[in-house]
Parts: sequence; C-alpha cells; structure tokens
Amino acid sequence: MALAGRIRSGISFFKNISVSDSVSSARSHPRGLPLIPALRAYATESTQKVKVPVALVGENGNFASWLYIAAVKMNSLEKIESDLSELVEAMKTSPIFAQFTKDPSVPRQTRLAAIRDVCDEAKFAEPTKNFLSLLAENGKLKNLDAIVKKFMQLTTAHRGDVQVLVTTVMPLPAAEEKELKETLQEIIGEGKKVTVIQKIDPSIYGGLIVEFQQKVLDMSIRTRAQQMERLLREPVDISSL
Repeated sequence: MALAGRIRSGISFFKNISVSDSVSSARSHPRGLPLIPALRAYATESTQKVKVPVALVGENGNFASWLYIAAVKMNSLEKIESDLSELVEAMKTSPIFAQFTKDPSVPRQTRLAAIRDVCDEAKFAEPTKNFLSLLAENGKLKNLDAIVKKFMQLTTAHRGDVQVLVTTVMPLPAAEEKELKETLQEIIGEGKKVTVIQKIDPSIYGGLIVEFQQKVLDMSIRTRAQQMERLLREPVDISSL
C-alpha cells in the first residue's frame, strides 16, 4: 500500500503532459536500443554459469529467464523478487499507473523517466531498476505482469517450493485445505514446501482438480459426467450378453 501511494505521487507529472508535448517528444527521441541483445548482455555480465530451474518458453519467459540469471549472478534474487511483487501489487491498487504501463502513446522518454522515478522512490535494487528501464525504453512495460509471473515460477522452483493449483466450485474449508496440503506433501516428498493456490470454477460442478509439476489429477464431477456420457454412447454388443 505504501508503494501505491508513492507511485500516485511519483507519476503525477506525466498526467499533465499535453498532446503537443507528447508528439514532439516522440519525434525528438529515437527508438530505444534493441531489447533482446540488451537483456542477453544484462544476463551474461558475469562469467558465472547459471541454469534456470524451469525451462520457460515465449518472449515473456525469455525475459524472466534473463532476469533470473542476472539476479542469481548478482546475489539479488530475493530483493528483486520483493521489488517486483511490490510493484505488481501497487499496479493493482493504482489504475492510473497500470494504464500508464500499457499505453503505447506515452513517449519513450516519458515512460523511462516515470519508471526510474518510481524505482528511486520505492528504493528498488539497481538490477530491478535497470531491468524495468529496459522494458520501459522498449515499450515492453505492458508485459510486466506476465513477465513477473514467469519470474516467480523460477524463484519458487529455485527455493524448491511446489505450487499446487486446486480448482473447486467453492473455497475449501481450512481443515480440508490442511488435509489436502499434508497429503500432497507426502506425495511430493520432504524437503519441498507445498503452496496451495485455490481457484474457483463453478463449471466443474463439484469435486476438484489438482495440478502440480505438469501433472493433472482431475476428480471433478464435470469430467466424471463426460466419461459416463461417452460410456453410454458406446454401442452395446448384444450377442455378447
């Protein structure tokens, strides 16, 4: 919440930018440096070899992986994770800032100045500031939420934690969640922390779906009903009766 307040005050200057200022700024500043080479260089500054714990695909996955490698090399993983978590949470409580990150009409220099101001106000680590500046300079702040989610996948795997997504029609009572967590802990094994994330989906009708480590255990009424329907539709061989 404190960061949300700092963001509201820190980005107030760009709310008053006129259209003419925006147009002239966009024309006077050349496009940012190519993002991909810059991020690769950012992640390979040290000769230390770092392997990502989870192979991610896609542009956002690549951004998250490069940030993870850089964070490990700089021994700043925990701080960067904290910075990004705080920033994403603040975006949820500050619609103006959230819209600003996604608005393609905002001039590059304005984006860059605003994000640096936010980082300074929030006392973010220098690697966090540098990474966000690269995104701002190249118009990729709109991908921030998706990149952070991918990055959190890597930090969770780095710690040996296992996130389990449990889908139900209504929130699980505390006792049932505790029992489920203990059961999953037995399956996954000691030495790994199990974090249960609940997802509500009335369309499964009942039961639950458990997803973890690329495994899916579907015990929903919807799936059982679909299986029963397939069985009922299969032709019956009367001669075998």
